Amino acid sequence: MGIVSPHLWYHSQAEEAAQFYTSLIPNSEVTRVIKAPPGVNVPEGTAFIVEFTLDGMPVTALSAGPAFTLDESFSMIIACESQEEVDHYWDALLADGGEPSQCGWLKDRFGLSWQVVPTALESLLFSDDTEASARATQAMYTMQKLDLPALQAAYDGV
Repeated sequence: MGIVSPHLWYHSQAEEAAQFYTSLIPNSEVTRVIKAPPGVNVPEGTAFIVEFTLDGMPVTALSAGPAFTLDESFSMIIACESQEEVDHYWDALLADGGEPSQCGWLKDRFGLSWQVVPTALESLLFSDDTEASARATQAMYTMQKLDLPALQAAYDGV
């Protein structure tokens, strides 16, 4: 593992978010929960710092009140091998109050932004066939959840 990892600020749901993410993403687990000491912006004894891994990547989450909020300037990317994987992660991350956005982006119920992206997208958008890539790009701009068969059809000019 490297020396760089994300640190996420939540108002009060760091532990719940970490439990959700680790239940969804393979090779993930909550590794440590530190309870709030007196004098911080969350009730004493509740989860304050939560350490977990997402597919082996270390992540730290903090429940520290509303001073800062998550926004779209930071997102997690899930690389999906198939449309079925895109559908699975998209639906799970939107469950219970998430918000879809454009071009494969969404915000989960905890406020964290995600990009749910088929691995084939790069080859469709950045191929040597610039006309085909432009068609695929234009098709992507009309989508919330990415639809790999529709992107491929646009690329193919069908």
